[in-house]
Amino acid sequence: MNDAFHPHSSTRVPRKVGDPLDWLEAEAVFVLREAAAECANAALLFSGGKDSVVLFRLAQKAFYPGSLPFPLLHIDTGHNFPEVLAFRDRLVRGTGVRLIVRSVEDSIRRGTVRLRAEDESRNAAQTITLLEAVREFGFDALIGGARRDEEKARAKERVFSFRDRFGQWDPKRQRPELWTLYNPRVLEGEHLRVFPLSDWTELDVWQYIARESLALPSLYFAHRRAVVRHRGLLVPVTPLRPPRDGEVVEELSVRFRTVGDMSCTCPVESFAMTVEEVIEETRRTAVTERGATRLDDHTAEASMERRKREGYF
Repeated sequence: MNDAFHPHSSTRVPRKVGDPLDWLEAEAVFVLREAAAECANAALLFSGGKDSVVLFRLAQKAFYPGSLPFPLLHIDTGHNFPEVLAFRDRLVRGTGVRLIVRSVEDSIRRGTVRLRAEDESRNAAQTITLLEAVREFGFDALIGGARRDEEKARAKERVFSFRDRFGQWDPKRQRPELWTLYNPRVLEGEHLRVFPLSDWTELDVWQYIARESLALPSLYFAHRRAVVRHRGLLVPVTPLRPPRDGEVVEELSVRFRTVGDMSCTCPVESFAMTVEEVIEETRRTAVTERGATRLDDHTAEASMERRKREGYF
């Protein structure tokens, strides 16, 4: 993807008449414009992962030829894959868009985040850092790339999802959205989470990446990596997660379907080295993205719904 966006700046896959991606794109652009028009101080959550890359491109289209009316916000766990952070900075550089980064490390130093162990997953701890950023900048809306097909708790979300003054989500207090009419009103201290990709699937995201010729971190494509098998998942061997007693290290051809905190994000075995090959592989898979790749989602205490009630993404 070029640093300076132009609607004709990349080679596109020819469109079919009535392409469903056109409908999804139009819906997402509409939601982004509604958020910008109705919310006084929004931010777009951006990690450098595939969903946020697609969301960034949609935002560029929504406000072209002007610049984005809101900054990008990334909550860095301190355990993010370095390849993804380098890609994030490279992609944003030259666009003129402001990137705000807030770190879980800073929350740890302040004492607002306390971990039980140094190598503990910081995935859930991002919630505190995120809510601190909301208060610091006074954001009344956070625009994210979550999709309903990712996890059953996310399927309960509205497109404009209300959060109370503690940043908490209550599925019973969400607002009706009949005929795509959204209620963005919030009181001081409250905010919204806005999800323009709600109706997209993982396959839609990859097909859009192909159509728009979007660049992604290399981790999304097949590469050789040392892993161990744990709880039915392939756990990458890293300084944060060395092999444990009895575990056998294997070097396999793998790729990541999602690129979160590297202490809990697992790859899948794959030989897909191009976007087209990933699309075909995605068509065949019967396991959800999070079900196949998130180590900390495989424990009862890590319920996504519980996390979301506390303010998680």
